[in-house]
Amino acid sequence: MTVADALVDLRSDTVTRPTAGMREAMATADVGDDVYGEDPTVNALEAEVAALFGHEAALFAPSGSMANQIALQLLVSPGNELLCDADAHVVTYEIGAAAAYGGISSRTWPAVGADIDPETVAGMIRPDGYFAVPTRAIAVEQTHNRGGGGVIPLATLRELRRVADDAEVALHCDGARIWHAHVADAVPLIEYGQLFDTLSVCLSKGLGAPVGSLVVGSAEKIERARMIRKRMGGGMRQAGILAAAGRYALAHHVDRLAEDHARAARLAEAVAPFGVLAAPVRTNLVPLDLTKHALDARALAAAAREERVLVSVLGPRTARLVTHLDLDDAGVTRAAAVLGRLLAA
Repeated sequence: MTVADALVDLRSDTVTRPTAGMREAMATADVGDDVYGEDPTVNALEAEVAALFGHEAALFAPSGSMANQIALQLLVSPGNELLCDADAHVVTYEIGAAAAYGGISSRTWPAVGADIDPETVAGMIRPDGYFAVPTRAIAVEQTHNRGGGGVIPLATLRELRRVADDAEVALHCDGARIWHAHVADAVPLIEYGQLFDTLSVCLSKGLGAPVGSLVVGSAEKIERARMIRKRMGGGMRQAGILAAAGRYALAHHVDRLAEDHARAARLAEAVAPFGVLAAPVRTNLVPLDLTKHALDARALAAAAREERVLVSVLGPRTARLVTHLDLDDAGVTRAAAVLGRLLAA
């Protein structure tokens, strides 16, 4: 197959395949029954991730959505309230799980991606009493998916921590792509970790593992999280095969995220002249706003697919390009040429 014929998949960083080294790590993993707490590779992964974020413990879960929902149930009891932004993954892409599984009421501030105003959040918090639903937790997303991979500044997160402490509510981080924020802003993971009561962190997006996320928190919370995971059907047996992929990813695929950021910047430069770049590109996501363009999102995606370039459609006039482990410089060059030609037409 020639370079011109190769498929360039820009839909998501979840489309990656395990590398040869990762497959070898999976094939040789030491395993046991994780429901009994006896899988040594899972235990090692959980201890490693907990230490990276400066917490006491972590729990391996099959997906980021499950990790988020476990964390939210740890922080918000049924009939109480979660605050987050209107485009947050926990209320946009998790199929109403907070309400369906946790009995959690949610209220949102207007979608502003990573540009959160802590005082706006503070003004939304409802205390106990007055027959109102009391706020128990605030959730933020780092980096922000529908916010174009935006990175919430460390100063903003510190101020949100102050807001949460003043109101005596918890703070959760949906950190599916927090590794990207760590690389983009050079903020140590432990510095992020100390700001949150719970975090969920994903191994199967930018890090390239096939499966898995972790809930991070105190030992007491993670002990409760094990029961919630089992209740939600997330107990796994010889999961060390999957955990080994995660450990390999942590060892080999974090620093290289800078390459994905550079390739995303190249794609942004290619589409910027056509007035469709929705936000500055900081990490591996390139958001497209086609409101003023002749092509809508589905038309652009269909035309690009004809030339073996795959684009994610997020809405009638919004699309997204994502760089990742399986995308090289040649793929970026070809995608940039295809998209530039389609947008210029």
